[in-house]
Amino acid sequence: MGNRIMLVDSSTAAREVLARRLQIAMPEIAITSCASATEALDRMEQERYSLITTALLLPDMDGLDFCRNIRASKRNRYAPVVVVSSDADQRLLHEGFNAGVTDYFDKALGFKVFGQFIKSFMERNPDLCGRILYIEDSKTVALATRQILEQHGMEVTHVFSVEEAQSLLEKAQSQQDDGFDMVITDFHLKGEMTGGDLLYFVRVGLHYSQQELPVLVTTGNEETHTQVEVFNAGANDFVIKPLIEEVVMARIRSLLLVKYQYDRLLHQTEDMERIATTDALTGTRNRRYLVDEGQRFLFSAADGWVMIIDLDHFKRINDTKGHLVGDQVLMALGRLLNQRFKDGLPFRFGGEEFVVIAHGAEMPARAEDLRLAVETLLPAGIEVTVSIGLACVEDHPGDDLNTLLSHADMALYAAKEEGRNQAHVNSRGGSIRPAIQEIRF
Repeated sequence: MGNRIMLVDSSTAAREVLARRLQIAMPEIAITSCASATEALDRMEQERYSLITTALLLPDMDGLDFCRNIRASKRNRYAPVVVVSSDADQRLLHEGFNAGVTDYFDKALGFKVFGQFIKSFMERNPDLCGRILYIEDSKTVALATRQILEQHGMEVTHVFSVEEAQSLLEKAQSQQDDGFDMVITDFHLKGEMTGGDLLYFVRVGLHYSQQELPVLVTTGNEETHTQVEVFNAGANDFVIKPLIEEVVMARIRSLLLVKYQYDRLLHQTEDMERIATTDALTGTRNRRYLVDEGQRFLFSAADGWVMIIDLDHFKRINDTKGHLVGDQVLMALGRLLNQRFKDGLPFRFGGEEFVVIAHGAEMPARAEDLRLAVETLLPAGIEVTVSIGLACVEDHPGDDLNTLLSHADMALYAAKEEGRNQAHVNSRGGSIRPAIQEIRF
């Protein structure tokens, strides 16, 4: 579920301005606007919100009383509340935080910065709603706990045994999908396997760290040795039964924050790796990635192909149209290669030369299709063509990537010698001929 923000203000103009600023700063959010506290509270009975903003003066209720009503609600009691005001003195600040106000936005700063203020707030205070795998063998306890979790926006999958939980976790890991954000399990279960067995399976069997998949244990035993056993087994935290809603939700949100921060760090690392291995101008992979991963990908299947693509007369484009136009041509070709070879690896080899590594006997046909597509590309309104050289692993057994690149380069040279705007294949035994002759109909 995406972020949902509620704006509460009696002024239609103010709501429109605030909504517009939020939409600019966070295009993906859903916004609900309300003119009164009564309307807002009615909507909150039906929908859960990631954040609520309100004016201090509402037509039917004081803004702080409105905030107290939010804190008494079932579905939105933990939603952050930001008061939008220009006259929040120290007394009001003190009363507001006692009423449950999370933060204030000073109107004196101007509405232009409102969107960035809320965006920054939500980055520091993410809406922590996770996918939870819940193991509990008591139907009564499971029903009550699940209702609490779902009221707070959690997506809950409940099972009665460790064996069922293991099956779901293994499936999620093997399919490499989003899986679960955390596990909640009773420590003492009636089946053959206990919560301790599940923890061992998560930490040792699946190799999930405490940051990657937090586990919260529920137990009716308050003895110290049980608590020590829970932590030694690999749990992040535990709560004592009977569960108190405020306590269990505080623990869950704390662990979801651990998971959220882990995921953000992982994504940042992946982004940095992608930036380091991507050509900034064309969006294709760069030469470094070709050196690091090209050989492995090429030989990951028996029918690997190397294709070199060279823009014809590119120097003439730079000399007559300028380098900015030349850059537009390179960018257009990069986009085309990324679109057409999602199953392969397109690289910018250097200057106006690109390399594609892909698999399949149909590569000569795909090369010919690519050549024809470039003819209709017209980047910056300029007619451009490419010459293409190909070489196949099956035709040159025992040759590595560098040698196959040399074979493809010889075919590229032949294509240029024959008049450019052609695709040639360096076939078995070094025979070079047009790609169209290699197409099997």
